[in-house]
Amino acid sequence: MEAQNQEVAALVEKIAGLHAAISKLPSLSPSAEVDALFTDLVTACVPASPVDVAKLGPEAQAMREELIRLCSAAEGHLEAHYADMLAAFDSPLDHLARFPYYGNYVNLSKLEYDLLVRYVPGIAPTRVAFVGSGPLPFSSLVLAAHHLPDAVFDNYDRCGAANERARRLFRGADEGLGARMAFHTADVATLTGELGAYDVVFLAALVGMAAEEKAGVIAHLGAHMADGAALVVRSAHGARGFLYPIVDPEDVRRGGFDVLAVCHPEDEVINSVIVARKVGAAAAAAAARRDELADSRGVVLPVVGPPSTCCKVEASAVEKAEEFAANKELSV
Repeated sequence: MEAQNQEVAALVEKIAGLHAAISKLPSLSPSAEVDALFTDLVTACVPASPVDVAKLGPEAQAMREELIRLCSAAEGHLEAHYADMLAAFDSPLDHLARFPYYGNYVNLSKLEYDLLVRYVPGIAPTRVAFVGSGPLPFSSLVLAAHHLPDAVFDNYDRCGAANERARRLFRGADEGLGARMAFHTADVATLTGELGAYDVVFLAALVGMAAEEKAGVIAHLGAHMADGAALVVRSAHGARGFLYPIVDPEDVRRGGFDVLAVCHPEDEVINSVIVARKVGAAAAAAAARRDELADSRGVVLPVVGPPSTCCKVEASAVEKAEEFAANKELSV
């Protein structure tokens, strides 16, 4: 335990030093110095760590919250920079790999899709909303092009300039893909009836950065999404919580959803993923009673691994069940 505490203290001290250096930067626009500092930050935060950011002291908590906002601002500058660079090509979508983290979006979107189809059986979305799409809507693009070819995507962002940059990326795109991507300038808090039309809503990691803001966004979605619709929420775990907000699954439940899966990747995919489904008032009340009973018994929602790992576990369980059934038939 002492060694673990020392490891956590050393990590927090290192991150605090990087926060201090980042805070002194004259600009968060891409540059050699900015890139180096954020690379060091990500390198420090990505490895598995025993740190629980919820247990940090007030000073460290304040540092973490400001650091997440700095990361958000820097990410916005980086995406705007590359969106403008890509827009200079005749066919911007042919050059997406020039963005240094494009592969991460590909892997994260695949993880989200795999979790969605695994834990929401039979789902076949035709209308999808992505809230917080930004100037580089890679997630929507990957999902639309590779995983949900029959779905129409409505991308929402509060920033009109971000949406304009996103639209420019689809210049020269094939008509099918371009026609399925729409961009709307709106705050999610102003959306009501529109939300009821979607089969799936994806919530970006940086929409609602403080815990209470995120809980408020989720509650708003829960008030207006259709019963049975799926919600995919990006979160963080461990030291990755210094880069992105951590979403408490209980806040998702309280928002009117049944939490189906929570996945914390340990590879290059930085974000955790929560998959949930909107439930009606009666079902929500029953779920709340069930959760209260589970809490009283010390039962917690199991955290799942990536689907490939889960598939192996479930496959072996199925094989055992089939073997048991076969043996039972032979014994009759």
